[in-house]
Amino acid sequence: MTECVLAENVGPDQTSDFTGNRNDAPVIRHDWTIEQIETIHNLPLLDLIGRANAIHQAHHEPDEIQKAGLLSIKTGRCPEDCAYCPQSAHHKEVELNASNLMDPASVVRMAERAKEVGAERFCMGAAWRQVRDGKEFDAVLEMVRGVRDLGMEACVTLGMLQPHQAEQLAEAGLTAYNHNLDSSPEFYDKIITTRTYQDRLETLSHVRQAGLDMCCGGIIGMGESVTDRASMLQVLAGFDPHPESVPINVLVPVGGTPLANQPRVDPFDLVRMVATARITMPRAKVRLSAGRSGLSTEMQVLCMTAGANSMFYGETLLTTPNADMGADVELFEVLAGKPKTDHTTA
Repeated sequence: MTECVLAENVGPDQTSDFTGNRNDAPVIRHDWTIEQIETIHNLPLLDLIGRANAIHQAHHEPDEIQKAGLLSIKTGRCPEDCAYCPQSAHHKEVELNASNLMDPASVVRMAERAKEVGAERFCMGAAWRQVRDGKEFDAVLEMVRGVRDLGMEACVTLGMLQPHQAEQLAEAGLTAYNHNLDSSPEFYDKIITTRTYQDRLETLSHVRQAGLDMCCGGIIGMGESVTDRASMLQVLAGFDPHPESVPINVLVPVGGTPLANQPRVDPFDLVRMVATARITMPRAKVRLSAGRSGLSTEMQVLCMTAGANSMFYGETLLTTPNADMGADVELFEVLAGKPKTDHTTA
C-alpha cells in the first residue's frame, strides 16, 4: 500500500491513503476539515495534479470518460431566485424561450439520438422548485422508464423531492438524482434566498434513502472565496458514501442575471477544484459541466489528468452552450492517441 501525503504541514492522520491496485479497498475519508481541503487546493499546481492523478489511477481506469447527454425537459418560469440562473422568473431581463414540460415520446427520441453519438447517461432537467404529484410527475416517470429501456443510465434534476417521490423514481429505474449544493453553507444565501441549504440536504437524504445514486456538486466563479470552495467540498466529502457523481460547474454569466458581470473564471481554478475533488472523493465520477465550452482541448485534457472522468456531451446544457460536437470528436481522438483530423465544416 502506498500513502499519498498531501502537504508537508498535513500530518499522517490527515492523509488520503490509496492503493496502486484498483482491486484493493481504498481508504475513504469523510472527516476532512475545511483547512485541510484548502491546503490541498493551494498546493503547487504540478504537485497537486500529480497527487490527484495518482489517486485517480488507483481507483479508475485512466482512459474511461463517461459521456452524459443533458436535456431541458421544462424550461424557464422557475420561482427560485438563483442569481446565476437564466431560468429564474425573478430575472425579468433575461431573454429565454420558456416552455412547458415536453412529452415523454419526444424526450426518449432525444435520448436515442444522444446514445447514437456516444452518450451513456441521459440527464433531464425541469425548472421546478419542487416536484408535485400529478400528470407532470407521471410523465417524468414515463421518460425515465423510456430512457432505461434504451439501455442508458437515467438522471433527473427536478428540484426538491419528498420521500415517496424519490421512491417512485427509483421504482421507475432512475439511476441518479442531481441536486447540487451550488456553493458553501457560508456563501449560499448570497446566491439564493428562496430555498435553504437545509432544504437541499433534506432532498439529498431522500435520494439516498430511496437507493438512488447522488449526483451533487457546485459552481465556481460566483464571487465565492477559495475557503468557500473548500467548505463546499467538505460538505460533499462528508456524505457517506460520497456522491457517485460530482459535477464541477464554472459560472457562465448570462445577461439579465445578477451575476451577468462576474469576471470569467481562470481555467486553472477549475483544474484545482477537479484535483481537490478527486483527492477528497477518490471513487466519485468528477464531471466537467457548465463552462466547458470555454476551455481549450489542452485545458480539458489537463482537467482529466487532474481526475475528471465524466463530461456533459452535447451542444447545450439546459440553457447555456456546451462544446460543439466537432470539438468533442477531436478531444476524444486526442485522448485515444489518434492522428488529428480536421472536423471543421464549410
